Amino acid sequence: MKTLLTLLILFAATPAWAVDEPVGADARWNDLHQAIFGDRVIQDGGDKIRLAAPARALDAALVPIAVTLMDGQPVKSVYLVVDNNPSPLAAHLTFGPAADTRELTLRIRVDQYTPIHAVAEMADGKLYGTAAFVKAAGGCSAPAGSDDEAALRDIGHMKLRFAGRYAPGKPLQAQLLIRHPNFNGMQMNQVTRNYTPAWFARTTDVTFEGKSVFHLESDITLSTDPAIGFGFIPAGPGRLTVTVRDSKDISYKRTFDVPGPAS
Repeated sequence: MKTLLTLLILFAATPAWAVDEPVGADARWNDLHQAIFGDRVIQDGGDKIRLAAPARALDAALVPIAVTLMDGQPVKSVYLVVDNNPSPLAAHLTFGPAADTRELTLRIRVDQYTPIHAVAEMADGKLYGTAAFVKAAGGCSAPAGSDDEAALRDIGHMKLRFAGRYAPGKPLQAQLLIRHPNFNGMQMNQVTRNYTPAWFARTTDVTFEGKSVFHLESDITLSTDPAIGFGFIPAGPGRLTVTVRDSKDISYKRTFDVPGPAS
């Protein structure tokens, strides 16, 4: 499987997808399919995977994406591909034994009108996909803030919010907020008028009492100050640990009590 950086180089100069071309016949998606998944067949997601995205985004730099896995089959991982972005493979999230795999949410940048594909890899190795079309433009060059110094303030700080009530052994939804500018190399510093070098979150690992909830591989498509919604199953009270490592090989770590104050 090619790395995210390889995909960025491979597709940066590829012509944009034609808006009036059916997604299923799109040559760009066929090329991306081959680059990411090789000859593996991606079956119609049907009742297995659903992708929710705004038809027209209010802010191309903060586009909310939700992936729902519906039939209860064991899921190994989810791929999110933004076809027309400079780095198309936005995220690859691998679930761990402590995960509740039913729903995943992210915020991404969208560079131009594009199909977005979500592909679920099941425990048996089969792939199921679905797609949505988003009208948005300019999200990759939008500045992370009024200036780089402000964008870097409190880098690595994290917050965790729980949705719903904690109960031992029952699924619990959470939203993780990570303070990181996720500079992508295409943003202009509003003070110096120079382009800011890329500096972005590359991996995010979440564990509960030593058991993996998920491992996320991401790239420059993730928004400034990433927000990740996920589910996990706490066997009882414990500690949720988050470790983020960025493209400068700097790591940030935070531990949260479960149940937390918001439960």
